[in-house]
Amino acid sequence: MTKETDDLPKVITINSLDREDRSLFPEGFFDLYEVKSYRNAAQILASSCSNEFRELTETLMKFRILPDDIISGGGNKSKIAKGVENLFHPLGWRETRVTADLLINRVTYTDPSKRGGKAPKVIERYKIDSFVDGHKIDFVKDRVAFDMEWNSKDQTFDRDLYALRSFYECNIISAGVLLTRSAELIPAFNDLQKRSEKEMSQGKYGASTTWMGKLTYRIEAGRGGGCPILALGIRPSLIKDFEAWKAANPIRRSTKDISVSDTNSGTDDDMDD
Repeated sequence: MTKETDDLPKVITINSLDREDRSLFPEGFFDLYEVKSYRNAAQILASSCSNEFRELTETLMKFRILPDDIISGGGNKSKIAKGVENLFHPLGWRETRVTADLLINRVTYTDPSKRGGKAPKVIERYKIDSFVDGHKIDFVKDRVAFDMEWNSKDQTFDRDLYALRSFYECNIISAGVLLTRSAELIPAFNDLQKRSEKEMSQGKYGASTTWMGKLTYRIEAGRGGGCPILALGIRPSLIKDFEAWKAANPIRRSTKDISVSDTNSGTDDDMDD
C-alpha cells in the first residue's frame, strides 16, 4: 500500500436491491417464487398500482407447470408461455410497445440588445425519427408492465430491460415485473433430462439461457436504468405432480448436469442454437 491509497476514503457498495417485505404478497407466494425487488418496485406496485399488483400476484398463484410442458419445448412459444397468456389475456393484460419521435426547437435570439419575451428570435425545428423505439412487452395493464422469459437466450434480458427502461422514462409505467426460472429448478431439470422419454435439448435449458442469476446481475449493473423492477424466479413448487411423474418415469439415460454456478455467473454468454 502507498500513502496515496491509504488516504483514499472507504469504498461504499451501492446496491438497488430492496429489503424483503413478504407482507406485500399473497400468503404462500414465496413458496412458489423467488422474489427480488429493485428500486422499491414492490412498494411502488403495492401502493401506487395496488389493483394491478394484486391481480398480477394472485393470478401468478394459480399458475402451474406440468413436467411434460417442460420436456416438450414448443418452438417459438412453449405451452408454459401460452399458459401465462391464458391467465392474463382474459384480465385485460395486453402486448404493448412504445415509439416516439423527438421534436427539437432551436431558438436563436437575433438582437443581443433586447431581452425578455418580445426579443426578436428565429425558431428552427428539427425531428429525430424513432428516438424511442422500445421492444414489445408481453403484458401491460394501466401502469404495470410484466414479461416472462422461460427458455430464451440470456441476452433477451437486455432487450426486456431496455423496453422497461423506455416505458418508464416515457412515464408510461410505474414499475416492471420480469418472470423467469429460479436456479432452484436446476435439480428438477437434471431429473427431467435423465427420465424423459424424449431427450431434452441442452441448448434450451443450459447455462446460457434465461435464469434468475442472468437477470439479476444485469439489473444490478444498471441496465434497466432507473426503472423499478420486480424480478420473480419460478421455484420447483410450481411443477405440478412432479413426484408422481418421477415415480412413473425411471432414469433412462446419463446426461451432463446443468450447473447452478453457471446459471448465476455474471457474464454475457453466447449460445449456439
